[in-house]
Amino acid sequence: MRNLLGLIFLTISLLLQAKNDPTTSRSMLAKRTDSSIKIDGELNEASWAIVGAASQFVQLEPRPGENASFDSEVKLLYDDKAIYVGAHLKDNQPDSIYIQFSERDDVGVVDWFGLVLDTYQDGQNAVGFYVTAAGVQIDSKISEGGFGSNNPINVGDESWDAVWESHVKIVDDGWIVEMMIPYSALRFANAEVQSWNLNFCRMIRRYREQSFWSPIDPAGSGFMVQSGVLENLENIKSPVRLSATPFIAGYAEVYKDPASDPEKSTGQSFNGGMDIKYGINEAFTLDMTLIPDFGEARSDQQVLNLSPFEVRFNENRQFFTEGTELFNRNGLFYSRRVGGSTTNYEEVENHLNLNEEIKENPTTAKLLNATKISGRTESGLGIGFFNAVEGATHATIRDIETGNTRRWKTSPLTNYNVLVFNQNLKNNSSATIINTNVLRDGAAYDANVLGAELSLNNKKNTYSFGTSGAFSSKIYPGSNYNGHTWAASFGKTAGNFNWRLGYSEESDTYDPNDLGFLYNNNSREVFGNLSLARYEDFG
Repeated sequence: MRNLLGLIFLTISLLLQAKNDPTTSRSMLAKRTDSSIKIDGELNEASWAIVGAASQFVQLEPRPGENASFDSEVKLLYDDKAIYVGAHLKDNQPDSIYIQFSERDDVGVVDWFGLVLDTYQDGQNAVGFYVTAAGVQIDSKISEGGFGSNNPINVGDESWDAVWESHVKIVDDGWIVEMMIPYSALRFANAEVQSWNLNFCRMIRRYREQSFWSPIDPAGSGFMVQSGVLENLENIKSPVRLSATPFIAGYAEVYKDPASDPEKSTGQSFNGGMDIKYGINEAFTLDMTLIPDFGEARSDQQVLNLSPFEVRFNENRQFFTEGTELFNRNGLFYSRRVGGSTTNYEEVENHLNLNEEIKENPTTAKLLNATKISGRTESGLGIGFFNAVEGATHATIRDIETGNTRRWKTSPLTNYNVLVFNQNLKNNSSATIINTNVLRDGAAYDANVLGAELSLNNKKNTYSFGTSGAFSSKIYPGSNYNGHTWAASFGKTAGNFNWRLGYSEESDTYDPNDLGFLYNNNSREVFGNLSLARYEDFG
């Protein structure tokens, strides 16, 4: 163990010695316009004619490093409200452009064009805006540097939906994309002159060809560290971001009940509440939901679970899918715990007296409110705070003979809290501290988990070291039930030949599942992997 810790500290010191090495290879100057731009796919305003174009796209697939099959000319303008993108995507066979209508955020099997913006130039966090040849919009948030893929449209969180405009038009020599991205959809620093990391990308579907303006080396460590730069954005300000959405939801249920007269019974309920979003400043956003109703959220697929482990379901509630990338660390925050199953749903039957039956037993706890604040400072410090309150839930038990009813508590009043700090470091490295806390009313136990993560890269982003750990505590009256987990790994992450070695362990008492998710604990693992990739054509 002593030798392992020594190796860890030596690795950290070596990785931190090098200064950040810029990896950008191309740049373009932003051009301010005072004229109105109509988003119609025409590019016929005078401002488009006087601005230079980004061109000479380079393939990532199928032939890395070669010029794209067709030229692409992309221009960018900005004013006090938004940035504007005009792209002429040339194609000598416009009738062969793949067009397919689909839902928003579903790219389908089509030609598409997009851009990725890293407004803080941290190489870790970005937003992507894409448009298909059918005019379908895709937008996403990208975190952790986009590691694991060199295709930005595959790694982003597409549950994030911004409000922006776009229009496409098929022309004789290809197709045209025009986009307007308002500053309200972006978060950026408060500086008079700004530079953002930027890349444009294009897919020619019939050739399975993806190309970028700033070339992407597939053997590199993620696409974000290989972006170009958009320079000379002057005097832009984040607008006031405030929205309040009140709602009323009604439900009606008709069912047969032989014990009632008449046999058909009807149940009705009404819910009302409000969603609030407020931009505290140019970087931080407050989201609140009061007495939320998630009846419109997509329901879970039914799963026949024959294993001893809990099934992990996707999060489909919009409040918990937007702006939560800071909280998703090391499995410590699983949002489905909030407003999820009642704690003692299965115990009601064990507390029935003679001649009693269960009249009503809610399966989920009632969420009263939820709040989250998230953003990132100019120094690269990301801060996230989450709080939610569940009301107490009761089952209703009825005496069959007398008709009298009584209530039995299945879930106490519960308060959930998450606090996270994530600091971007040089060389696209980062450090994170996260604390999750669950407080319950009455005699029920409370829970707390404190975790930390560290990810370090050398200046060329070819080697990386990562370590993480967490300490869990279940707090009962008069005693605590504690556990821990930690892991460390080191490896080569760029080039044709990659490898990684690591170690992880979880104690038999480690349990983050009051607000996190863990399939099973009580394990130790030494792991390693090797990979060899060839990006050139065979033959």
